[in-house]
Order: sequence, then C-alpha cells, then structure tokens
Amino acid sequence: MDSQSQKLIEQAQLLQQELQTLMSQKGTFTMELGDVKRALDEIEKTDEKEVYKISGSILIKSDVERVKKDLEEKKELIEVRLSAIEKRESRVKEKIEELKEKLTA
Repeated sequence: MDSQSQKLIEQAQLLQQELQTLMSQKGTFTMELGDVKRALDEIEKTDEKEVYKISGSILIKSDVERVKKDLEEKKELIEVRLSAIEKRESRVKEKIEELKEKLTA
C-alpha cells in the first residue's frame, strides 16, 4: 500500500469517528427535543397558573407562561443544533464517499 492510500485511509477513519460523534450528539438532542415537546404538551393541557420546574436538584414553583416561554426557546435552540449537526453529518458522509471512490480508483 502506498503512502497516498495510507493517508486516504487515515482521513476516512478520522471522518468515520467524527460521524459517530455527530450521530451520538444527534441522538442526545433528539431525545432532549422529545422531552421538551412532551413538557410543552403537558403545559398546554393544564389550567394551572403555576407549575414546578427542575432547577439543579430542586423543584421551583414557576409561572406557567414563563416556563412555556423557556421551553419554547429551548426547543428552538435544540432544533437549530440538530439542523447544524445534520448538515455536518451530510458533509462528512459525502467526504467519506469521496475518499472511498479515490481508494477504489
């Protein structure tokens, strides 16, 4: 195996590791987004003016509208992060395919 092929294999391995990291992050954010959506659904169902939210290791009584606003902001942030991860994941997959083509050529 020549040094050029070895370099391409090393690049492909690094990209594969990055892809695994991205997929792990994507899974984490997807689960977190599901939790936020479920919490927002529950807030929509309640007639209460106040709810409890977790802050660290304690529960704090909070205004429903404030908690709803916080959750909506968190949901938006997670969606932006997921979008960025998905774009990066797509680019990494393309680079891996390019390297595979170079190696088989």
